[in-house]
Amino acid sequence: MKNRNPVPTATQAPYADADAFLAAVRAGYEPLSRQLKAIARHVEAQRDRLALDGIQDTARQCEVQPSAVVRFAKHFGLAGYSEMQALFRAGAARQLAPEGGYQQRVRALAGAGSPAQIAHEVIGGSIASLQALQQALPEGDFDAAVDLMAQAPALWLVASRRAFPVGAYLAYALQHTEKPVHWLHGLGHMQEGQLRALAAGDVLVAVSFAPYASETLDVVEAAAARGAKLLALTDSRLSPLAKRADAVLLAQDGATFGFRSLTSTLCLAQSLFLGLAWRMELAYGTRSGG
Repeated sequence: MKNRNPVPTATQAPYADADAFLAAVRAGYEPLSRQLKAIARHVEAQRDRLALDGIQDTARQCEVQPSAVVRFAKHFGLAGYSEMQALFRAGAARQLAPEGGYQQRVRALAGAGSPAQIAHEVIGGSIASLQALQQALPEGDFDAAVDLMAQAPALWLVASRRAFPVGAYLAYALQHTEKPVHWLHGLGHMQEGQLRALAAGDVLVAVSFAPYASETLDVVEAAAARGAKLLALTDSRLSPLAKRADAVLLAQDGATFGFRSLTSTLCLAQSLFLGLAWRMELAYGTRSGG
């Protein structure tokens, strides 16, 4: 039977590093089963954690059996979980975010901490997320996202459920620019009617994280059908938003006591607004000076 795995075989050179492995995962993502896709998204979004987490931890976070994690590793040409984990451990000392230490402390508290201790854990998790964002933000991708917004005739925003506060902030901040801004907040389920005003070339800024709000995905599909461009703020390049996007920015907020923060995502949103305001002011100044 022909080997369907789009990855190195036993006679080929192994992956040079975790980035090479992740590139193979992205290339081979679409044909995967539902379970293997869930593992792929986790591996792509939580690469730092893979350096420390055992197979049981990884399987629990993906909501699959450990055997599925082994099957995933073998599908991409590795011997098993240990060999996959070794790829991520190789750069762990350099790349691992402080989040790992906070996670260990949260487990140790086991719900017995004081309110002040809980506050410190939440603050610490947010600091870790911001540090990870600062280290991993690709400047070229960010500049491309700002350019996309600057060139748009109008901006549209959609952010549901946990991401809703990010949409609210962007709707507030972007009104201080000269751009027409439309917030598809879903009040009265009127977003379908609102979308009739969306024109080809407009930019939809969509914010969503796993498990990805169906309301947001529906708006993305409708906007794409009308010729809009998409800027996605999401947690993985394997997310359904990233696949359709003209520009993608990733934010991976940590969880404390099972509650995920929005610290790094809101920071990214504020940075987008400031970058757009700067770009538009620069363009205005150039026109005035001419």
